[in-house]
Amino acid sequence: MPKLTVNGVEVEVDAGSTVLQACEEAGVEIPRFCYHDRLSVAGNCRMCLVEMERAPKPIASCAMPAGDGMVIRTDTETVTKARKGVMEFLLINHPLDCPICDQGGECDLQDQAMGYGHDDSRYDELKRSVVDKNMGPLVKTIMTRCIHCTRCVRFTTEVAGVDQMGLLNRGENAEITTYLEQALDSELSGNVVDLCPVGALTSKPYAFAARPWELKKTETIDVMDAMGANVRVDARGGQVLRVLPRLHEDINEEWISDKTRHACDGLARQRLDRPYIRRDGRLQPASWEEALAAVAAKMAATQSAKIAAIVGDQVDSEAMFALKQLMDAKGVLSVDCRQDGAKIGGQARAGYLFNSGFAAVEEADALLLVGSNPRWEAPVWNARVRKRWLSPGAFPIGLVGAAAPLTYDHEHLGSDVATLQAIADGSHPFADVLKSASRPMLVIGMGALSRDDGATMLGLARQIAENCNLVSDDWNGFNVLHTAASRVAGLDLGLIPGAGGHDVAGILAAAKSGDMDMVYLLAADEIDSDQFGDAFVVYQGHHGDRGAHRADVILPGAAYTEKDALYINAEGRVQMALRAVFPPGEAREDWKILRALAGALGIDLGYNDLAGLRATLVAQHPHFELIDIQEPGEWGAFGEISTPEDTPFETSINNFYMTDPISRASETMAQCSQAFVEDKMARTGTDG
Repeated sequence: MPKLTVNGVEVEVDAGSTVLQACEEAGVEIPRFCYHDRLSVAGNCRMCLVEMERAPKPIASCAMPAGDGMVIRTDTETVTKARKGVMEFLLINHPLDCPICDQGGECDLQDQAMGYGHDDSRYDELKRSVVDKNMGPLVKTIMTRCIHCTRCVRFTTEVAGVDQMGLLNRGENAEITTYLEQALDSELSGNVVDLCPVGALTSKPYAFAARPWELKKTETIDVMDAMGANVRVDARGGQVLRVLPRLHEDINEEWISDKTRHACDGLARQRLDRPYIRRDGRLQPASWEEALAAVAAKMAATQSAKIAAIVGDQVDSEAMFALKQLMDAKGVLSVDCRQDGAKIGGQARAGYLFNSGFAAVEEADALLLVGSNPRWEAPVWNARVRKRWLSPGAFPIGLVGAAAPLTYDHEHLGSDVATLQAIADGSHPFADVLKSASRPMLVIGMGALSRDDGATMLGLARQIAENCNLVSDDWNGFNVLHTAASRVAGLDLGLIPGAGGHDVAGILAAAKSGDMDMVYLLAADEIDSDQFGDAFVVYQGHHGDRGAHRADVILPGAAYTEKDALYINAEGRVQMALRAVFPPGEAREDWKILRALAGALGIDLGYNDLAGLRATLVAQHPHFELIDIQEPGEWGAFGEISTPEDTPFETSINNFYMTDPISRASETMAQCSQAFVEDKMARTGTDG
């Protein structure tokens, strides 16, 4: 490892580090615009100039490899003069519109101009102007502000995997643009706003909404998919105005998907803010006492075998635990957290976890995707797969399932079950690829597990894992990629049908035939509510979505930004969400509603506050206490070995931008759906 001296301080850095990284290791701040840790080195802005002993002129520290014996100075008169000169050039054509720029208060150019620039300008010529570009409904462009750092170009090309941006022309005519003036078609496009060091690219939905110093910032967890990306929710008053990524190297690095970032405007629309009871065929406002009394009376008068509960995809662990306690106390066996009908749970925990962990794909040397489209199901993890694909070393990727426009080269092995069977019995060539790999991975998604024969698909995947050496003492390459944030916690808590109980399909069939008298929907909206027949439906949730339309009683709950809660992501990592705003109107946190309902039924759940609930939860399920630790599952038997159905795999998500009540209520997501899904279908005549 090279040793070098920075401002008289000797530091030792890893081989391959740059002078800029060495300076930071020595505690010296180096200004920069184009350099970013996760992007390739461009060396465009020259703001990071430093002096190196025996060099004839200042060097760009971001592009200079650190060498043994180097002597670097960052505080000389030459460096100061060079930085001021660079800043003066950068500001030559930059417009003086800071007061109306959405980047104001968070602008690298502002900060570094104050710290390293001149206090006036010597430029008297007319400033140039650049025509703004159309980058779609999410990214607002004011390209006259652009300083050509090319961070956005490198991100979209290297991380997002879409070749739709570039730097055209040279000299004074150079400009960043999207080719053919098309919208930026990527599920990660919003990250270019965070990367832009000036106000050239800003958030279109957030335009002129607030200044950063007006916002209350809360560090919490995303629930738009099962990754559990770490985010920061910025709110003013009772309204969430934006969601930004937080750094978590093992989960989302520093990226988030566009749905995570921009669906937050749906939190203010179509909200349930008071209880309702259906009277004379219409839902009418009611008090909490009336609503709880109506539910309790119906539940008390109904046999436990004719009561069922279905849990939604964004429910927190505390609410699911309280529901499980309540239903157990009533002897209800028909409880299910798998809205999509996935055939998982009730067996070895390793059979429903992303066992490798999201970051481990960077160590893998072969990948088999089964019934999964990571680009839509987990866009941030999909970027990790691309990162590994771009890294040195062979990384063969095979896909069994519906064809998907992934952002890396892969071999579509087939969309039929026979292909999966051939890999399982070793007769397919890709089985040899997995066997010859030292760290092979298999990822099975809901496109396979939510089939009627999903248990058989799970069994075939386990057979592949065992036959192709995916599981060893120090490596577990068997992974389930969930699409629901609540799914792993629900399975850990045992929210699956007991002996003699019905799953979701059975509940709907029983309700339609009249054999199910009462169905309790805990924020469950991804079901066909027309199948409930004459059953008494209770909907507890936060949006007036599909479940609420059919409900006989509505109990308004809190969304994920409105409560302190625990979630477990797909890899089995317990994470804590914190409340950013309060629920609207008379809405309450879900566990409180269930605790009140239990009280109305005369059932003591054993706690009256959140601390008591969590203590009871941890006593029964100790791993819920291990915050931000990936708790592995033991390998064991799961799935079934039986004859599968001869039907092709289908995708589990047809529209990335509308998958839950929040995103369906979002105006921004509706615009994205129109621009990137519906218009594309109309042009190509396909289903997406």
